[in-house]
Amino acid sequence: MKQKTKQAARKRFKVSSTGKVKHRIPHQAHFNAKDSGKETRRKHGDGSVSSSDMGRIHRLTPYLTNKDSY
Repeated sequence: MKQKTKQAARKRFKVSSTGKVKHRIPHQAHFNAKDSGKETRRKHGDGSVSSSDMGRIHRLTPYLTNKDSY
């Protein structure tokens, strides 16, 4: 039987051109006025998923490729 991708995970992760899995930095949606400039700059861009979490990500998104996005 064909595996199904968890749609919530598919929207949250994407694969970079080098094959790393990227995610958004947490806590960047709102309430950012109280953050320091350093914290605000840290929240820009994407973070990469650690190697210890790759098994979980692969289980949730077995067909994740470069063409998929958030």
